Amino acid sequence: VAMLAAIAAFVALGGRSLLTLEALKAQQATLATWHATRPVGVAASFFAVYVAVTGLSLPGAAVMTLVAGALFGVVQGTLIVSFASTAGATLAFLASRFLLRDTVQKRFGDRLRTLNAGIEKEGAFYLFTLRLVPAVPFFVINLAMGLTPMRAATFWWVSQLGMLAGTVAYVNAGTQLARIDSLRGIVSPTLLGSFVALGVLPLVARRVVDAWRARQVYRGWNKPARFDRNLIVIGAGSAGLVSAYIAAAVKAKVTLIERHRMGGDCLNTGCVPSKALIRTAKLATQIRHAQHYGLADASARVDFAQAMERVQRVIADIAPHDSVERYTRLGVECLQGDATLVSPWAVQVRGADGGTRTLTARSIVIAAGGRPTIPPIPGIDAMAPLTSDTVWTLREQPARLLVLGGGPIGCELAQTFARLGSHVTQVEAAPRLLVREDPEVSSLVERRFADNGVVVCTGHKAVRFEADAPDGARVLVAQAADGAEIRIAFDVLLCATGRTANTTGYGLEALGIGTTPQRTLEVDGFMATKYPNIYACGDVAGPYQFTHTAAHTAWYAAVNALFGRFKRFRADFRVIPWCTFTDPEVARVGLSETEAVAQGVPHAVTRYGLDDLDRAIADGEAEGFVKVLTTPGSDRILGATIVGTHAGDMLAEFVLAMRHGLGMNQLLGTIHLYPSFMEGNKFAAGEWKRAQVKPWQTTWLARYHAWMRG
Repeated sequence: VAMLAAIAAFVALGGRSLLTLEALKAQQATLATWHATRPVGVAASFFAVYVAVTGLSLPGAAVMTLVAGALFGVVQGTLIVSFASTAGATLAFLASRFLLRDTVQKRFGDRLRTLNAGIEKEGAFYLFTLRLVPAVPFFVINLAMGLTPMRAATFWWVSQLGMLAGTVAYVNAGTQLARIDSLRGIVSPTLLGSFVALGVLPLVARRVVDAWRARQVYRGWNKPARFDRNLIVIGAGSAGLVSAYIAAAVKAKVTLIERHRMGGDCLNTGCVPSKALIRTAKLATQIRHAQHYGLADASARVDFAQAMERVQRVIADIAPHDSVERYTRLGVECLQGDATLVSPWAVQVRGADGGTRTLTARSIVIAAGGRPTIPPIPGIDAMAPLTSDTVWTLREQPARLLVLGGGPIGCELAQTFARLGSHVTQVEAAPRLLVREDPEVSSLVERRFADNGVVVCTGHKAVRFEADAPDGARVLVAQAADGAEIRIAFDVLLCATGRTANTTGYGLEALGIGTTPQRTLEVDGFMATKYPNIYACGDVAGPYQFTHTAAHTAWYAAVNALFGRFKRFRADFRVIPWCTFTDPEVARVGLSETEAVAQGVPHAVTRYGLDDLDRAIADGEAEGFVKVLTTPGSDRILGATIVGTHAGDMLAEFVLAMRHGLGMNQLLGTIHLYPSFMEGNKFAAGEWKRAQVKPWQTTWLARYHAWMRG
């Protein structure tokens, strides 16, 4: 209120007319007389007025800078204006921070995350560049920087330094105030050229600083005079395969090193085997309910060993896509062995025979993947716990399976084993399954799990395991939120409590490459580690642990590693989809409703139930929904959640729309095949469109048509 009152008073008292070049030129003689009789008072008053004008972001600072030159001369005028402008700019910065930052960050925090990270890391450089080139009004810079995480002290000293060159130029021009007819007269081609040169200076300086940083990082290491290869990739999972493929495609000499099996977790222990077993379990369930489809005598007995052998056959059928033979034909040198970084440019490979060889490359990509995490619960080691890596060795079906964890992996495997005939108990410490999704999603999944025979114990923390229970069984003791303990007997334990990046055992410690609080490797926005020639991608780098994001980050790592000296590309994580392949599937991209509420993001919710969709009804899959979040008053899509059969396939349309800025109007105007599940997306867009029609519009339409009928 005080700021608005001060601005209003400035306008009401004719401040804008006083702080014009013509008005100040007319009063130049009077001002000079005052300065001659009261030099200190005039200087102090001028300083205070200058601070007030810049602090309130009022027009007139440029004109006052000229007056400073005319009254005080170049030296004194520069000192007064330099400190007054910085003080005023800092006040505007603090006012913006106090009044607006929390609101802006709360509303747009997700979209500002990258900007905030850049400001925290290199904000001083960005601000210095803007201060040197006065193309952007300084008052805009003051207010905008107040919305960021930049420290006030940093803003002050960078502004003091960055505005000095422009201040000197304007104060010097002010010494000839009587000859200046307009502010444009100051900006001569020579002065503009000087500002352009000043603007280029930070870019050159940045190159110099980067080179100096690299020199410091590489200090103590001997760089080879020449390299055997352009790129070495450590790890042949999804990220490593994509990195090697890209390098080979652009004719670089690349070596791919894998410790275990080509294809990594996704092919051998993750996506492929789990989806193969999910398909078997779903078919068994459909046969059990065949009477709903008019089949009277259909029945099936699950042969668990055969089902698991089918999983291995599926892996074998897909394996050629990721095989040594294929990548060798593409031009990739594939080596099997343990890789160890021995310098920023050298990797030692130890083969199965114990022999070693050292390879050098200009750039290295780390794609070492991750591994399942087994929580440190008392007694768990004696349970011989299985994980998503080792569960595929089973050939005898567990009669009683205990699943620890209510995330995507735990949910997929719990439902699958229950459908195959195991008695499954799922324990999750959080209050609901799939806690990253909306509560209604969790509720729907839990209802389906109950129908499939899964006993879900949410809000229960695993306390300890007992191998020698009184009845001779293996028992988990779990504690509910109210402190009550329950005992769960089981035969086989499956841990699905998350995954940890593989960041140890291959030389990172010796190179001093650090990790984040999430236990992934520290990388910058370009997927580079502390060494500019060593990149990381996939699960080992995060921030997501999906096969598709591993491939996504691998593109940036490989391209930046090979061509970064010319152009580097910052990894883009704005539109990341994912899907949990339970039945029904749960797929999402962008914000969920829960996240939007928590972050204070204004949003409108549109929901379309798949129980209304013709194809879903015909297939007997009429359960689930399409939920879309949009910006109020706009068709811009903030996020989409789909629950139902083929949800993962349906989500692709929303991913495309968000990635390329398409809105609900474009989805509604797109022809969708009938009858298909994809029509659910169009009907959701139709629900959104109907919600935009106001009651008064329909009233007037009714009157119009009545009038047309005569």
